[in-house]
Amino acid sequence: MSCKGGNSEFQSVLPVKVIQFGQGNFLRAFAEPIIQKMNDSGIFGGSVVIVKPTPRAEAQSLKATGCRYTVVERGPQGGRLVERAVKMNCVRDYINPYETPQRLIDYFLQKSVGVVISNTTEAGIVYSPGERFEDFPNFSYPAKLCRLLYERYLAFGSDAGLLVLPVELIENNGAKLLQCVKLYAADWSLGADFISFLDNDCRFCSTLVDRIVTGHPRSSDEKELYSRLGYEDPFAVCCEPYLSWIITSGGEELFPAHKVFKDVKWVSDAAPYRERKVRILNGTHTLCAAASLLCKVDTVRDMMNDKDIRTLAERALKEEIIPTLRLEPKELEEYKNTVFERFENPFIRHRLEDIMLNCVSKFKTRCLPSVLDTVKAGGEPKMLAFSLAALLFYYKSAISCGRASSLRDESDVVNAFSAAAKTDDFVSCVLQNESLWGVSLTDSASFAENVRRFFDDIETLTARTALRKALYE
Repeated sequence: MSCKGGNSEFQSVLPVKVIQFGQGNFLRAFAEPIIQKMNDSGIFGGSVVIVKPTPRAEAQSLKATGCRYTVVERGPQGGRLVERAVKMNCVRDYINPYETPQRLIDYFLQKSVGVVISNTTEAGIVYSPGERFEDFPNFSYPAKLCRLLYERYLAFGSDAGLLVLPVELIENNGAKLLQCVKLYAADWSLGADFISFLDNDCRFCSTLVDRIVTGHPRSSDEKELYSRLGYEDPFAVCCEPYLSWIITSGGEELFPAHKVFKDVKWVSDAAPYRERKVRILNGTHTLCAAASLLCKVDTVRDMMNDKDIRTLAERALKEEIIPTLRLEPKELEEYKNTVFERFENPFIRHRLEDIMLNCVSKFKTRCLPSVLDTVKAGGEPKMLAFSLAALLFYYKSAISCGRASSLRDESDVVNAFSAAAKTDDFVSCVLQNESLWGVSLTDSASFAENVRRFFDDIETLTARTALRKALYE
């Protein structure tokens, strides 16, 4: 395992430029490697202060290691298998604002600070009426951010706006965070000039992140990792080599990450990239999961090594998914190839049974838009029809065998499938249930007929034989 790291003095000599709310595995394996590489490349020259986002007790503080730790990147990249350890020394401090709230305010009052990054989970970007200005820091993240930005505004005026980069998995997360902050500003009567500062001098960017972070190795693998590293690191975090960050434009000069990572992109509209990720990466997981399990394939990597399942994915993407997307075909093909390479990572065991969690709503969100767009364009989405037939058969089989409780889905969904299983026409009953799909899938007669035909083939010929018939005949 190769090991590299930047100048060991970064921590003590570089000014604080980033304040980060969140110390979990994801951010430490996502944001810090970007900042570290910008520092190593000489284009940023800033350190990070990590803020504990909640008052919950923690087993060990990052300060125990001097805020230094190792990111271990493992997996295929550009056609070869890489395994490298990168030492992070860009974090200057780790603070618990519930114990030392003034220290957090003091950091926000450093003129060098230009960027705020957060990952406080989807529940972190919320507005809670009734929170009081004087209760800092014992309230939500948006309320804390409002109070801290106000302190900075009072100290420096409109010249001290910040770039705010939330990575919470919420669509339009930047706009929603700004909305929450402005609601607190109104509640606390902080004035029209401060609202103008938020709107015009701060930049709240919406972002879309992508990197698989598996976290610290299990205890059974920990000793082997330490042996390979040559030292112990209780905060070492493992991840795949791939990293993508789509950010709405406006902060390129403050945070020039695009100069060191080709998949960090500043864009005018993140929606096409979100659509790309949902339909290609997430959609491939979903369209293959039930069919794979019916064919006795258990993991994403095994799915990619199975000729029939891989062909199902390849054809669905080429014929029915990629043509419905708005980005350039060449860019979409390159992204698809990267996704497939990531799926083959031998260091990640992604169970297909986990992907089946709430799979009906996942199909509705990830795959159905491609179905509807293909039908609207006059095409026949046969591979997605087979995928849906496999999903329907998987659910019906569990219900018919008395294993409805094994279906990891919402009770309303399971109840709808159970009711359909008692009718003479299970497939039509499910397809026309608008509470499941938002539309009646029998509106397209050819699509509904294909689903029925593939369902019947799975039931009478076995899933593997039915899949090969759909693919090759």
